[in-house]
Amino acid sequence: MHANIRIPATGTNSPSPPATPLRSPRHRHSRSAFKTSGRITHRSFSQRFAWIIISFLVRRQGALLLVPLLYFITMLYYHPDTDVTYDGIRPPFAIGSVYRSPELYAKLRHDMDADNSTADAMSTVWKRAKGADWKPCIDKSSAGLPDSNGYIYVEANGGLNQQRTSICNAVAVAGYLNATLVIPNFHFHSVWRDPSKFSDIYDEEFFVKTLENDVRVVNAIPGYLMDRFDRNMSNVFNFKIKAWAPIRYYKDTVLPRLLEEKVIRISPFANRLSFDAPPTVQRLRCLTNYEALRFSRPILTMGETLVARMKERSANNGGKYISVHLRFEEDMVAFSCCVYDGGRREIEDMIAARERGWKGKFTKPGRVLQPGVNRINGKCPLTPLEVGLMLRGMGFDRSTSIYLASGQIYNSERYMAPLLEMFPLLQTKEMLASAEELVSYKNYSSRMAAIDYTVCLHSEVFVTTQGGNFPHFLLGHRRYLFNGHAKTIRPDKRKLALYFDNPNIGWRTFKRHMLGMRSHSDSKGIELKRPNDSIYSFPCPNCMCRANKTEGSKP
Repeated sequence: MHANIRIPATGTNSPSPPATPLRSPRHRHSRSAFKTSGRITHRSFSQRFAWIIISFLVRRQGALLLVPLLYFITMLYYHPDTDVTYDGIRPPFAIGSVYRSPELYAKLRHDMDADNSTADAMSTVWKRAKGADWKPCIDKSSAGLPDSNGYIYVEANGGLNQQRTSICNAVAVAGYLNATLVIPNFHFHSVWRDPSKFSDIYDEEFFVKTLENDVRVVNAIPGYLMDRFDRNMSNVFNFKIKAWAPIRYYKDTVLPRLLEEKVIRISPFANRLSFDAPPTVQRLRCLTNYEALRFSRPILTMGETLVARMKERSANNGGKYISVHLRFEEDMVAFSCCVYDGGRREIEDMIAARERGWKGKFTKPGRVLQPGVNRINGKCPLTPLEVGLMLRGMGFDRSTSIYLASGQIYNSERYMAPLLEMFPLLQTKEMLASAEELVSYKNYSSRMAAIDYTVCLHSEVFVTTQGGNFPHFLLGHRRYLFNGHAKTIRPDKRKLALYFDNPNIGWRTFKRHMLGMRSHSDSKGIELKRPNDSIYSFPCPNCMCRANKTEGSKP
């Protein structure tokens, strides 16, 4: 039986790795003692030991081994905190081992409030690059579809945007194999605990209609086929596909089984397709993510209502507001293994949260928690206070309207207070909407995240404070809407950790660093997709084309 493959397979041979550079001939080193004024210098044991190590490395052509050795010594010097006790981190306090941001806030607050040079930050935050505008440019098929090769059923695991990845990739694979896609099933996850179905989150009818000329999408597998499997989906052959599998794998391995069985299952399916694929496969990803996936009517209505209310509350800024994605929920803080200033209660809370969510993961023998190392490596979630300091340094004053997208902030009464002092016009969905309006979303994490996504999508500026699928999808979606420019601030958390830890830094110096960081985000606003980049973060040039060129000029 011959399969109908609508998209030709493409591939290139990987270039051979560069040849190893020839090593230069060894130098012979004569042994000699250090002499000073005709006498042999007496050296300490540590000096003699260091000299022996260095001499050995030089003689053995191992100079490059000095780099990891020096790094190891430096880490020992700067990060002595090898464990955490109930009394906090043991002294001496190295860089990043203590949460010093409250001290910095107390020191800078007077000069920060007295600074009147930041009133027009909202209108000057982005520099429009001349001739750099892009526009959405996704071709839709108008021809009919050939006979289907079978049905593909996938289980989308994870949270809202990890499921979104699964949906887009499933459409791309189904189109490539000329298969019929069954509406993806959302796997119930023990962390997100959201039982929502596809139609609860997305407009299913619109999804099917948008894709009708490119990929067949159905609600269920026909009964006559399911009879072969006793109407039990667990009896259907399940492919265990490795992460980031190339599209060629689906043709060579999945398609033959699909043709034989007529029904296959792929579970789990998140991140089961390489970021790099032929243009026709990328087109299906673009079409799905930016056009076909529209939130369900209730979610869309609520999101648009909150956008309108944010604009009303931002009248002093011409209806413009900034959105901040803040990840300072208890589970996020616990997983980071970072230490803040909550004392004994915080440490006990984090130990309990880690055991609830990841039982035994952090208490394995030999597992060492190094919060100071995590902080200077930029792996600690920014606190509300740190986000406020950063934004004030970047030029946003007290009159700036902020929408805060977040789950339940850990110890919110304590940690949110300084952020509200710096930005009294801050709003959350719980502040913008009544409890009655949110009642049908409150216990569904994906639906609440979808509302946040909508409000962040339409903000003048989006600020991400932590990695993850939520900011990555927003980054690309905002590029798709805003002429290729993400209008997104992505701070360098390694640098921030050093600035927040410096008790001697003044307001002017701090502000100069923050403005430089904001300028760097601006320069990275328009970026083209490179190999191994996600098309969901970098829609140019696969999903967009130059605005000043003709329709047929898309790469």
